Amino acid sequence: MGILYIVPTPIGNLEDITLRALRILKEADMILAEDTRTSGILMKHFGIQNHLVSHHKFNEHGTAAGIVERLKAGQTIALISDAGTPGISDPGFYLAREAAREGITVQCLPGPTAFVPAVVASGLPCDRFCFEGFIPQKKGRQSFVESLKEESRTMIFYESPYRLVKSLQLFASVFGNDRQACVCRELSKLHEESVRGTLESLILHFTETEPRGEIVIVVAGREKERCVRTENRNINKVS
Repeated sequence: MGILYIVPTPIGNLEDITLRALRILKEADMILAEDTRTSGILMKHFGIQNHLVSHHKFNEHGTAAGIVERLKAGQTIALISDAGTPGISDPGFYLAREAAREGITVQCLPGPTAFVPAVVASGLPCDRFCFEGFIPQKKGRQSFVESLKEESRTMIFYESPYRLVKSLQLFASVFGNDRQACVCRELSKLHEESVRGTLESLILHFTETEPRGEIVIVVAGREKERCVRTENRNINKVS
């Protein structure tokens, strides 16, 4: 049996890649890439002349079986996405699951991902948090956010800069204008920025200043004391 390596790649600064990741990318029999053109730039930068094969959300169901057979035959295969850790809002879960089902060793290397530095840098509680990924673009946006109305943990979302203000407005309508939040953009890149404040102030800021780059939104959870007070009021009403 071979090994499937899930290899995180830099989300911005190329120095964030690990020595182990570079070694595995050089030694692997095959590298599966979300976009071979994007990953080709990374390979060229580090002088890695390995075979890149396209593996993305549109073809993974059709190619996974063949990849599993290669792994069962003893090949070592590395899976990378355009940036960050495969499987975290990127292709990777399906192949990892299929390989594990066949008894193949699946190893995920530690490395870059956007939501961890965002929640730590936000200044919001990071002892307990929930990662919610991308907000639905159209259908289900309202119900998705409404389902988090009572969430007391810090919440983390990915979003496009083109939908940032609309998402902040949706959060404000559900969580309240005064809920604390942080918008992190271009993490580890030259123009990295973390803007902190209430949802109301963030809406104003990004309405006046057009957001650009990759976006992570960190939103404070509902205060536990407030949850308890609400529950007590509801109990009194029932009584």
